[in-house]
Amino acid sequence: MSTSNHDEYYIPEPSKWPLVGTIALTTTVIGAVNTIHAGELSMILPVGLLLVAYLFFGWFSAVIDESMAGQYNAQVDRSFRIGMLWFIFSEVMFFAAFFGALFYARVFAMEWLGGASNNASTHEYLWPAFEAVWPVLTNPDNSLFVAPEEKMGAWGLPAWNTAVLLTSSVTVTIAHHALRAGHRKPLIIWLAATVALGVIFLILQVEEYAHAYSEMGLTLDSGIYGSTFFMLTGFHGFHVTMGTTMLLVMLIRSMKGHFTADKHFAFEAVAWYWHFVDVVWLGLFIFVYWL
Repeated sequence: MSTSNHDEYYIPEPSKWPLVGTIALTTTVIGAVNTIHAGELSMILPVGLLLVAYLFFGWFSAVIDESMAGQYNAQVDRSFRIGMLWFIFSEVMFFAAFFGALFYARVFAMEWLGGASNNASTHEYLWPAFEAVWPVLTNPDNSLFVAPEEKMGAWGLPAWNTAVLLTSSVTVTIAHHALRAGHRKPLIIWLAATVALGVIFLILQVEEYAHAYSEMGLTLDSGIYGSTFFMLTGFHGFHVTMGTTMLLVMLIRSMKGHFTADKHFAFEAVAWYWHFVDVVWLGLFIFVYWL
């Protein structure tokens, strides 16, 4: 039942998309597992990714069409907002787990391996020459990993990327204010600037990774420092990619005149997500690059 009556509970029409999503995600996971175990690309994986792309385009298009047709009432708007808040909370917990792993490695594991407190025997019998200094740039056992040559500095590309993301938070906020004021042209200009800044961030991160691999010896195989560095920055880069894609969709919809000053939750949701991505980067800059 589709209705715009604010007194009735909205029930969506029967949809194929949940079933498509189940098939797409299952296929992707099977393809990823086969790729990891075989050590080479399984053809199941790209099929799964194509199905996921089809799911996103199809399901989001259906939601947009329903919204533009005026089928959503105040109850649906509230459910969308609550759902987005819970999604962002889950993302906070996702990154909290990785920051927690970094904290544990730096504060507890490093000191234990260095013989601090009651763990002197660990240091004596395991790696007597181990130095409890972060990042780990010396390898106590050459058979374990190839240590990186140096730490990734904070005041090169990471500082530029910080400036880029902070600026993008300002531009998306200006775009939001323009939308609320009903000013279409400034909305499009500032939203396009935000998309461009997201792309610039990703280009600079690719350059940073190339520098880390080719000149610093900092790779995923570089012990605990390399694994935590790429785990945190890599997942953040993925989130920036998704956020930039969503901002691009908002830009296209803005150019088509989809939003009004009073009804634009899709834009607000993406803006919330983008601000979250920016805050996570500030944590990364401080704890991964600077300290």
